[in-house]
Amino acid sequence: MSSREVPAATADVPPDAAVIVADAHLGHSPDSPSDLAFTRFLHAVPRLGNHLVLAGDLFDFWFEYRSVIPASAFPILSALDTLRARGVRLSVLGGNHDRWGGEFWRTHLGAIFSRDTLEIELAGRRALLHHGDGLAEQHRSAAVMHRITRHPATAFMFRWVHPDVGIWLVRRMSRLLGQSTRDDAVLERARRAQEEYARRMLAQRDDVSLVVLAHTHRPALTEVDAGRWYLNPGSWMTDMRYAIVDRNGPRLEQFGAGGCVADVVT
Repeated sequence: MSSREVPAATADVPPDAAVIVADAHLGHSPDSPSDLAFTRFLHAVPRLGNHLVLAGDLFDFWFEYRSVIPASAFPILSALDTLRARGVRLSVLGGNHDRWGGEFWRTHLGAIFSRDTLEIELAGRRALLHHGDGLAEQHRSAAVMHRITRHPATAFMFRWVHPDVGIWLVRRMSRLLGQSTRDDAVLERARRAQEEYARRMLAQRDDVSLVVLAHTHRPALTEVDAGRWYLNPGSWMTDMRYAIVDRNGPRLEQFGAGGCVADVVT
């Protein structure tokens, strides 16, 4: 077997269960409490499911230069590679903070990667996944940044910026733009708009049983029709939240502060 082949799933990986996590915003420092807790969470994933879905903003910044990746991301990427070796599938969505990915995920981690929308099977159900940015923006700065980050010219120009300068610049912008996302009223309007979007998609697509969105940092689980759901796993960064999708349907969960799986969040 070559180093790039994915080995068969091991006995400790439960079949037909997907683990979904979003909005971790990792990578400021490999020794940060959030990064260390997320590494512990990744070690627990094979006991939870055989498919890990990263639904956007895993990193607070990610850009694939042709021969450079951010050094602070290495511990998380190493843990993901270990999951791959244990037979866990990996699907990755780009978010507004880490959309500029591509071949690295496919070549080095064997992952499915999309900058926008993923349609995949999760525990036997057809699922439509989108990070959520651009779908329900409630303030002008976020709508503008959504258009900027998606424009091909942005990535082309950024590639010519030295990585040390580029990473510093983006982190400065991230802190400034993040102020507007702390407004509870804005987030509540975005939450409602996302659920309306999910309901429309389920009404238009009879073949889809699950719509997954993130971005608002607010967990949500709504059974729109019998056996058909809207799911937002919530934010890892704020509450260490995640979701499980298995044969019984989706559920919201939370990782314990001590590094163990906590009770289901209702």
